[in-house]
Amino acid sequence: MSLDDLVHTLRSSRGFAHKTDIPAMLSPLGAAATGRNAAMAVDVGDDCAAWRDGDGYLLFAIEGLVSDFIRTMPWFAGYSAVMVNISDIYAMGGRPTAVVDALWSHGAADAAEVLKGMAAASAAYGVPIVGGHSNARSEESQLAVAIVGRARKLLSSFAARPGQRLLMAVDLRGAFAEPYPFWNASTGAPGERLRADLELLPVLAEDGLCTAAKDISMAGALGTALMLLECSGVGASIALERIPRPDGVPLERWLTAFPSYGFLLAVNDDDAQAVERRFLDRGIACAQIGAIDDSRVATLTHAGERATLWDFREAGFILPTRLATPIDSPT
Repeated sequence: MSLDDLVHTLRSSRGFAHKTDIPAMLSPLGAAATGRNAAMAVDVGDDCAAWRDGDGYLLFAIEGLVSDFIRTMPWFAGYSAVMVNISDIYAMGGRPTAVVDALWSHGAADAAEVLKGMAAASAAYGVPIVGGHSNARSEESQLAVAIVGRARKLLSSFAARPGQRLLMAVDLRGAFAEPYPFWNASTGAPGERLRADLELLPVLAEDGLCTAAKDISMAGALGTALMLLECSGVGASIALERIPRPDGVPLERWLTAFPSYGFLLAVNDDDAQAVERRFLDRGIACAQIGAIDDSRVATLTHAGERATLWDFREAGFILPTRLATPIDSPT
């Protein structure tokens, strides 16, 4: 597959489509979605809403799952719903406090495996489920999970700057949850290790080694990179051969994968090796995959080819219009 063909495949993927739907969903909200408040620390488009609170930040996030996933893999869907919310909190440099859920099912028995999966994730990650909403008289299963947490210093999608290095950290000790693109490195791992691996993110923020990060979502590593770059108003050149990848997994499939533990970080050049080392010391693959610039164009290189993945000067990816840089410095 040529690089141009790969770009076409990514731009046509389900993960990219879910993200490019966001502007149409935000636009009808108008000022309700983009109006600024003195307590807001970041604008719409980050992994969590961040609210100034005392000497830190209160974090809010929510995730909904696609119905076919819930129908075919109910236990793992429940587990994943909690896991991805926890990842959002850590991606912002925070630590999770508690989750709540909203679950629709066709009878209580239909909800049982989803709830068991949620309980397993709650135990593995040490984050309690403290309430929610249920409807056991629905024609179709649906699930959304929301979370709150706190951060002392923020990691933000709006804080990447030209001249920084783009790093990818991902746990390769897993396997695909077939036939879905979910790379599961969580359910077979000890809870203590899962929690300690995630703790790297707030510690990096508090140690001043990183201010910008995003967890890799359904849009895959490159779609997530687009979200980070767009929010920060920057561009980047990304070398595909530098992306950490499991042995035997084709590049095309890996670029659309949604890993249970995967983050992109924008790091000053002087700090990049130190940040890499922290992940590598815990057995997590980490590499510098690109250079951030002021072009507002995301460019890919591979095997001597070069192609434009997205030009933010021509079209947005997740934002209705180009939003400003952070409301304040995310520190």
